[in-house]
Amino acid sequence: MQHTTGKEYLDHLLARKGDFIDFLKQLTLAESPSDVAEAQIDVRAIIADRLNELGFALIKIAGRKHGGHLYARPKQRLRGRNHQMLLGHFDTVWPLGTLNDMPFVVEGNVVRGPGVYDMKGGITQIIFALEALEYFGHEPSVTPVLFTNSDEEIGSRDSTRHISRLARRMNRVLVLEPSLGPDGRLKTARKGGGRFTVRVKGRAAHAGLDPHRGASAILELSHVVQALFALNDAERGITVNVGQIEGGVRANVVAPESTAVVDVRVRTQSDAERIEKAIHGLTASVPGTKLEIEGRFGRPALEPTPRNRQLWNLASQLAAELDLDLNEGLAGGGSDGNTTSLYTATLDGLGPVGDGAHATHESLYVQETLGRTALLALLLMAPPIEHSLA
Repeated sequence: MQHTTGKEYLDHLLARKGDFIDFLKQLTLAESPSDVAEAQIDVRAIIADRLNELGFALIKIAGRKHGGHLYARPKQRLRGRNHQMLLGHFDTVWPLGTLNDMPFVVEGNVVRGPGVYDMKGGITQIIFALEALEYFGHEPSVTPVLFTNSDEEIGSRDSTRHISRLARRMNRVLVLEPSLGPDGRLKTARKGGGRFTVRVKGRAAHAGLDPHRGASAILELSHVVQALFALNDAERGITVNVGQIEGGVRANVVAPESTAVVDVRVRTQSDAERIEKAIHGLTASVPGTKLEIEGRFGRPALEPTPRNRQLWNLASQLAAELDLDLNEGLAGGGSDGNTTSLYTATLDGLGPVGDGAHATHESLYVQETLGRTALLALLLMAPPIEHSLA
């Protein structure tokens, strides 16, 4: 098979810039908020139709509470080959009607609109990288499959079981989440995230007549909040934030109940286990009160494991063919790449270069994103990762 250079891929993709923008517009106009299942039907159909044209067999997976997911694999494939997964999501954080105030706009090299950066641009890259391989008549030695879900922006609670099952069978996973920052760093590390709720049960009493008969849940919660914030460790990248508190009945009643909702981010699985144990190990110090604690880490940390570093090094080497100066970084938020990294080599942030994820200035830089699409094509054609290094 004749080798296609990175420059040849890039020139081909640059010639298709108008098609790239048109398809991205089609995806963007199909608004697909995570919490409106019926709104996700159109965008999934658009992706499915394009993959069908590429010769992929499609499996539509029903969602329990969301719009379902899409798994695709080549109809014609050789048995016994390694597989690689292209991973993304078609849900967005934007509610229906956002296009009225935040329309799809092309301004020179910049495309603006809800979801263009996170991550309908990444899905567009997947389609155009696969079409580039078809154009040049290439079949990767590592068979590409695709999984896109409809609930990533709200924690992937429904789709994680499917992603975990697939990741166990993959040689590598390429995550088309947007790159990190306007300079386009790849995400070679992501923090793991946990959500916990601490409920304090106390005893009500009149605050003026017999406060000694009460046990203040709010007083106890104040001790709990301080204990939680004491778990922060900037050097280790541990953040523990009490983001919501509520409780009490009225000002003249000793509070019988109070609640705190806690967000936790960590860099390593070992820290996740330690912090989770510490939170569940909290005990009440105010007499007459007790604690009820629930929650866990929903996403593990994406750590720079040896196999992940091997995939990063491969991407860096291939980027040289495109004169791309790749950089890497740590993302505070999680993605489905956090999950796949538990099972196989994972590289995240291969998606669009741009800015403003989840913000009203969300935007994608076309030229730079086409360069990343050419890099994706090169990665798809690369040989298997040696998992003996994991």
